[in-house]
Amino acid sequence: MRWITRPGWPGNLLALVAGALTTLSLAPFDIWPLALLSIGLIYLGLRELPAKQAAGRGWCYGFGLFASGVSWVYVSIHDFGAAPPLLAGALTLGFVAGLAMFFALLGWLWSRWFRQISSPLTNVLVFTALWLALDALRGWVLTGFPWLYAGYSQLEGPLAGLAPLGGVWLLTFVIVLTAALSVELPRQLAHKRALVGSLALLAALWVGALGMGQHGWTTPKGEPITVAAMQGNVAQSIKWDPKKLEMQLQLYRDMTFRSRPVDLMVWPETAVPILKEHAEGYLTMMSRFANERQSALITGVPVRQPNAEGELRYYNGLTTAGDAQGTYLKQKLVPFGEYVPLQDMLRGLIAFFDLPMSDFARGAPDQVLLQAKGYQIAPFICYEVVYPEFAASLSAQSDILLTVSNDAWFGHSIGPLQHLQMAQMRALEAGRWMVRATNNGVTVLIDPQGRIVEQIPAFEEAVLYGEVTPMQGLTPYLQWRSWPLILVCVLLLGWGLIRRRSA
Repeated sequence: MRWITRPGWPGNLLALVAGALTTLSLAPFDIWPLALLSIGLIYLGLRELPAKQAAGRGWCYGFGLFASGVSWVYVSIHDFGAAPPLLAGALTLGFVAGLAMFFALLGWLWSRWFRQISSPLTNVLVFTALWLALDALRGWVLTGFPWLYAGYSQLEGPLAGLAPLGGVWLLTFVIVLTAALSVELPRQLAHKRALVGSLALLAALWVGALGMGQHGWTTPKGEPITVAAMQGNVAQSIKWDPKKLEMQLQLYRDMTFRSRPVDLMVWPETAVPILKEHAEGYLTMMSRFANERQSALITGVPVRQPNAEGELRYYNGLTTAGDAQGTYLKQKLVPFGEYVPLQDMLRGLIAFFDLPMSDFARGAPDQVLLQAKGYQIAPFICYEVVYPEFAASLSAQSDILLTVSNDAWFGHSIGPLQHLQMAQMRALEAGRWMVRATNNGVTVLIDPQGRIVEQIPAFEEAVLYGEVTPMQGLTPYLQWRSWPLILVCVLLLGWGLIRRRSA
């Protein structure tokens, strides 16, 4: 096994494969032990390399992870951005190669500043803290790409009970710690005290997680409310076609008119593909219908209004009708899909940089939640639900979670299923029911344990019926967010630097 730890292409190739294993641990494959194997292999592969080679091997790991895990970006660029296959492939590879630099940085920093060959426990703890820090950095730089975190593999795994305590971050921390410490156990065979301590730590974490899974952090606030989530299955190719506007408005009108009477009706992201100000008559009609049924209606719709500086801007929004109040403007935008970085340079180069509705502005951070049937609804539009900290800030004020999306951009790829898995994690972290309404799937109801309780087939026009219960109380994660874990990581990294300098 020495070739795994030495510089050279065999170890780099293994790192590439190891990265892809994490993708198999996530949706839709859900082979969660592969996350441990993946991280264990890259830890072993970096353990003895000098900084330059460690950076290269880390990059190989990241490339394998993102090439396998976010290859669905190609679908958006080629199928809906009208880019030729070679150009779409080149742009996808560039995106993947750029994301892999975070793992190159992991390898370089750990090897150059933190690693100590003589102290396995220090290595493990600092490596874990550094991994988590760079995961957080990836979720922030250039609006962030918080995708493919190893902690999501535990949604149905034995560590799931830790999610309400520290979110997906704590799950990732324990997975990385377990994988790295398992690699170091053979070194500790000659040191019984260290070996026993390591095994006791692992047992405490995993057994404790199983125990936490039985604890209910939140309680019902009222009686269940009935829900109908509409899935129109509108093809992305006609979504913004003015000639198909009337057809889409009639589709959701008729689905709603034919639906069973319920307390809450939900349409997906931009179900009304026209500015709210131009759809007032239509929305008034739907509000009148909802009032007659004593129902609330929430729908996605683009909104045009002045920003804080008085400039008229466009927003991806949600609005309400019937027994509901509020308008929500999306805060976390998708690069290129909803806004174009460096647009003065990129607009007009290829069709991908001129996608319909790619000039949205960010909504204000101090918006009030939506209200429906007297309850507080935390709204997340598409990409917003993948941000753990952002979602926690809204969830802590809410009784019910709601996310709407249009994943038609990604076709039949694994992207929409990964997106669904992250939505399930948000429900588990918050201890709240979630309604997820999408254009073409996956439309589901998720319980406070992150489990799907109702679902309709993807790529079909259908209505999902079910019940959700408003919840009260805060999980530890909603109350404290990531601050306890941030403090632990800062202390570990500081300790690692001190130990390195004194060695």
